[in-house]
Amino acid sequence: MSEIIQFLEATFKPLVLIFTVSNLALMGLQVKMPELIAQLKNKKTLALILVWGWVLGPVLGYLITWVLPLSESFIIGLLLYSLAPYAPFVPIMVEKARGEVSFAAALVPIVAIATVVFMPLMAPLMIKGLTISPWDLAKVLLMYILIPLALGAAIVHYAELVATKILPAVNVIAKISTALVGVCGAVVYAREMIATVGSFALLSTIIFMVVMGLITYRFGFGLKQNQRSVMSLGMLTRNGSVVLIAAVAIPNVDPVLITYIIIFILASVVVAAIAARIFGKLAGERG
Repeated sequence: MSEIIQFLEATFKPLVLIFTVSNLALMGLQVKMPELIAQLKNKKTLALILVWGWVLGPVLGYLITWVLPLSESFIIGLLLYSLAPYAPFVPIMVEKARGEVSFAAALVPIVAIATVVFMPLMAPLMIKGLTISPWDLAKVLLMYILIPLALGAAIVHYAELVATKILPAVNVIAKISTALVGVCGAVVYAREMIATVGSFALLSTIIFMVVMGLITYRFGFGLKQNQRSVMSLGMLTRNGSVVLIAAVAIPNVDPVLITYIIIFILASVVVAAIAARIFGKLAGERG
């Protein structure tokens, strides 16, 4: 049994890299350049993304760490999450929420670029226990986040036929690697996950997501209902692949931090599914 655990421990980091690259490449392959350009010209949308993503998110994260007695690793995890909106599974939830799919696709590269810029700048200022330099963090995000996303978007734009052919394969790799990261992480960090029972780890993630979802949906400032639902789903979820890749890049990373990230990923799927169902009903009432 110990040999299996050791094997899983050795393969967890490579799995995280495959998980991250495949999910970001998949997101890039779904980017439509005309829709992206239209949103880049929309100052209101850009302002909302920046305010919700890198003002409200970090502020809310800070408030939760002040209210709840969280351990240092939980605090680091929550604050890292506060800087990385928009989970890779959001497009699936958008369909269930009857949201505007083109709007959701256009947000992907905008949010990813902003994350690569803001996380290395803000994380060292916000998180006292962070033991990775801004430049080292930026290099990791550029290599495993921005490059796969940009490559996917470039293939769609310049070789759409190629993109159509490789999309199913990338989708399968992304799904399998996501499942393997979840299973591998749950096995390797099972002891740490059990230890979180009775702590405020899960509660902190739920509070963060519910409050973010409610505020961003309620105050859409002129966005249509099917766009507000997209914005809310993008902001209440967090990009676990970004946070994981940032965490495993930290020298001698605390296993408790990885545990918190896995808990957040699992919780976000559940909360996002519930939110998508509610938004779908609201869209039906308005439709």
